[in-house]
Formats: sequence, structure tokens, C-alpha cells
Amino acid sequence: MPAKALPGFRDFYPADTALLHHIVAAWRTVSARYGFEEYDGPPLEPLELYTSKSGEEIVGQLYHFEDKGGRAVSLRPEMTPTLARMVAAKSSDFKKPIRWYSIPQLFRYERQQRGRLREHFQLNMDLIGEAGPLADAEVIAAAIDVMRELGFGPDDVRVRISDRRVIRALLLHGGVADDQLAAAYVTIDKVEREDRAKGRARLAAAGFAPEVVEEILRIGEIRGLEAVTDRLRAVPDGRDVGEGLTACHDALQNIGLGNFVDVDLSIVRGLAYYTGIVFELFDAGRSLRAICGGGRYDGLLKALGGVDLPGVGFGMGDVVLGELLRSHERLPERRPSIDVYLVAVTTSDVAEVLSLGHALRDRGVRVEYALKAQAVAKQLKIASARQARRAVLVGPDEREAGEAVVRDLMDGSEERVSLTALRDTFTWA
Repeated sequence: MPAKALPGFRDFYPADTALLHHIVAAWRTVSARYGFEEYDGPPLEPLELYTSKSGEEIVGQLYHFEDKGGRAVSLRPEMTPTLARMVAAKSSDFKKPIRWYSIPQLFRYERQQRGRLREHFQLNMDLIGEAGPLADAEVIAAAIDVMRELGFGPDDVRVRISDRRVIRALLLHGGVADDQLAAAYVTIDKVEREDRAKGRARLAAAGFAPEVVEEILRIGEIRGLEAVTDRLRAVPDGRDVGEGLTACHDALQNIGLGNFVDVDLSIVRGLAYYTGIVFELFDAGRSLRAICGGGRYDGLLKALGGVDLPGVGFGMGDVVLGELLRSHERLPERRPSIDVYLVAVTTSDVAEVLSLGHALRDRGVRVEYALKAQAVAKQLKIASARQARRAVLVGPDEREAGEAVVRDLMDGSEERVSLTALRDTFTWA
């Protein structure tokens, strides 16, 4: 038998499961507050669903195989293609804008590193059918509010927002040709993570003139809405180009979340389908990978599903969030697994314990008792290990009196309570 899980996969022991449920509860709570409805799709999809979006090169990152019907299939690496297929299938049935969220487990065969595994759970929130900047602000606000729900403030996490339309306009004005934009985006995306000389060398090898190389690097260093606005003044129609970013930024200010937000043109997002506002959320110290990322993808649903609807959304994984909660010592408090442990003093008391236990479980009380004959001391030791608040001791004398002894395991106090009251009215909270 293998000694451990496959590389990049996790075993979820009770403490790990509690942390995952804590994160998922925050995801669901905030999604509900924003009026988003939960959906899901199959974990196994046709391979073509992903290659049609990302090209054949993505196959190397997928868990793919041929099924028994001879179909090329893959475990889902992301949710957007499934979302596009589902929306396209029933687009006319839904009132726009569509507000959907999903929490799938996703799989990618990638190099492991801190904050990235080969499987993870991910919150996907997508708002479909609205092209205006308030939709962008809405999903960014939801991402921020997830962090607030988990106890983080603006000193802990930052949202960095940008706009592909603004970056494109500045690049074209700076001498970058249309067919060179992709290469320029790559360098801007890496402007904070790699040595300048490496970026310059890459751009020079791609045929950029030295003065254009320096302009690309300068654009990637622009920070703050005022600085963006100043640079756009020199660009034809620059004011119009910057309207979306300004409106989104102002909306987040009006919502009351502006203190979480930084305008940062180094945020490009590598995926080619983004068409407008893009954003990433990081821990303030930048010690971890991005907590979430997303943006506007107005042409994607048409390309994938044939339905021409604008969209904006993000993905937020559990792995980096778990790292962040650990580093800030904000792990959820472990809840005891039971409320009460029922102790049978003698074997003749077991029948009463079984009956009482089931009656309490019917009332929603979390109950455990010994599954074989054990000394009272050993039963109480188990009750303490389970962190039960109370133990109920049932012995021959108590049964004859129609009572049981309720012991508070926190302070050691005891009281005798009728079995009828225990079953029907006793308060266990």
C-alpha cells in the first residue's frame, strides 16, 4: 500500500477538513450576500472543451485520457469552459445579468510550489450579461468581502486593479505594434518578478527598438489612478479609454472598500481572453502567490459557447487562502466533535444508554458512548479527549430512580436529572 498521497494531492484529516469548510463557508456566505446562485458541472469533460479555449499546449497540464467509449476526456482544470457551455445551452432561460458561483475541485498537472498543488478547491464567481464598470466593481468587492469575512483588513490584503484597454492604448502610443502586444504584456506581467536586464533582453530579441523597450518597462511601473490619468492625457481618446478604470475605482470607493484597492498597471493577467478591467488580490507583504485573480472577458462566452454575452469574474483557490490563514494565526477554532458522552456504569445500563443516546440525537445533540464494555474511568477519559462539555452517567441506582448524573467536564460539578427531562427538555447548549 502506498505510504502517502500522490504528489500534489492532499489527505484531509479532520483539522484540514475543518479549515477547508471554514474557507468554503466564507465563500458561500459572501456569494449569497451578493445574490449569486450556486451551480456545478461534471468533473470530467471532453478534452476538446479545454483545447478549444487554450490551444493544444494546455494538454501537457491536464489529467487526460481516453475513456472506455474511446472519447478523449480530461479532469477539469478550470470552470470557465463548463460555465460557457452551460450558459450557452440555456441562455434564453435566464434573466440577465446572470450571477453564478461554483466551488469545484480542479486538477492540473503542474510543477508544485508553495501555494500551488495539482488539485485545489476554487471559488468561481461570474457576472454575465452586464458590460458596465459597476459589474467589474461588484465582483472585485465580493472578492474583498471574502477576505473581510475571514478576518482580514486592508493592512493584510491588497487588490491591485488595472485595465487591458488602458495598457493597450499606452503601448500602441509608445510604439508597440498590434502584433507585438502579446510580447509586451508578458514583460509587463513579469516586471516585479524578474531582473530588468532579462526583460530588456527578451524584448530586444523580439525586435523591439531600445526606446520602445524602455517605454514598455515604464508603463509596467505606473501606479495610482492619478498617474494613469496623467499618462492617458497624451494618448488620442485617452480620457475615453480610461473611463472604465476610473468608474470601477470610484465605485469601489463609494462602496466603502477603496482602502483595499491599488491601481497598478503591472497587473496584466496572462490569459489572452481578458478585454478590460483585470485584478489580482495579494497578501500585503507579497509573501504568497496571488490569492485570487480575474477580470472582464467579453468575447470568451461567444468563442466557447456561441452566445455573445459580456462577462466578468474571478477564481480564488483554497491553497493560498489556507497558507494565509496559517501565517496570520487565524485558523478556525476546533469545535468539539460531541456535546455529551453517555457513560454506562455497568453492562446492564447499556440498553438505557442506547435508548437515551438515540433520543438525544433526534433532538440534534451530538452524542457518543462506548461501543463495548469499559470501565467508567476509561469512558470519562474518552469523553475528555473528545472535549465533550458534559458526561451523563447511567447506573443501576440512577435507572431505578428514573434519573442520571450529569457531570460538567469543565468544572466538575454534578446534578441529578430525570431521564425524561434529559430526553425532552434539558438544554445541552
